[in-house]
Amino acid sequence: MLASSGGIRLRPFGLNVKAKIDAPIWFLNDKDDIRSSYFLEEVATEFDIQGLELDWTCVAWDGDLFHYDNKWNYRKFKGTKWQYINSPEITNYLINSYRVLLTRARQGMIIYIPYGNDEDITRPSFMYDGTIDFFKSIGIEEI
Repeated sequence: MLASSGGIRLRPFGLNVKAKIDAPIWFLNDKDDIRSSYFLEEVATEFDIQGLELDWTCVAWDGDLFHYDNKWNYRKFKGTKWQYINSPEITNYLINSYRVLLTRARQGMIIYIPYGNDEDITRPSFMYDGTIDFFKSIGIEEI
């Protein structure tokens, strides 16, 4: 299970990107160890996996990078809300984060995009629906 280090609002789905993995255990221990990647209980970020190849990945997508109004939108979660990123340099770091996440799998990948919740101002539906629609438009199947 992989996610952007900026994917703060994945926490309602049990994915806490701020909880650091113990990399040797996460990568190397087998399916009998709950701390290993087999259990899908701990999420690795782009910093944990940069430069590595993984057999299978599930990339969890959050509102830090979302497609809406025919363009990509870039945000950073600060305090209790998302803030738009206006710096080209920080935007490039965010794009690179997702590039790392999307290029680690050798055998296969699932992209997990949660449903939004319009009752939660930090997870409005439009942020997730637009990204789902974009991936469908380029031929990625929804399962």
